[in-house]
Amino acid sequence: MNYTDLDVWKNSRELVQLVYQLTKCFPKEELYGLTNQIRRCAVSVPSNIAEGCGRQSNKETIHFLYIAKGSLQEVETQLYLSFDLEYISEDDLKDILEKVILNKKLLNGFINYYKKL
Repeated sequence: MNYTDLDVWKNSRELVQLVYQLTKCFPKEELYGLTNQIRRCAVSVPSNIAEGCGRQSNKETIHFLYIAKGSLQEVETQLYLSFDLEYISEDDLKDILEKVILNKKLLNGFINYYKKL
């Protein structure tokens, strides 16, 4: 199975797009702070899913899926911080958190799938 066919990978790419769109309006002084950090964490999710799928053993794959899960948790936290700092609206936060929750569910399902193999 090719990782590019996986819903979990496709949805995490969509989250990256949303994060980049949302952070375009962040203050310029955050370019090397929160903007950079949240983007890097978002990019880490599909990247680690892909890397995990390229590994030789299920144990290694699961390890990288857990890294992706950790990055997703970081993105979620940074979105809340962005809201706290009034960089994004409550509606923006609500909309993007729906995508984060979907990604969490898909990733948890994928981890559970690999644990059963």
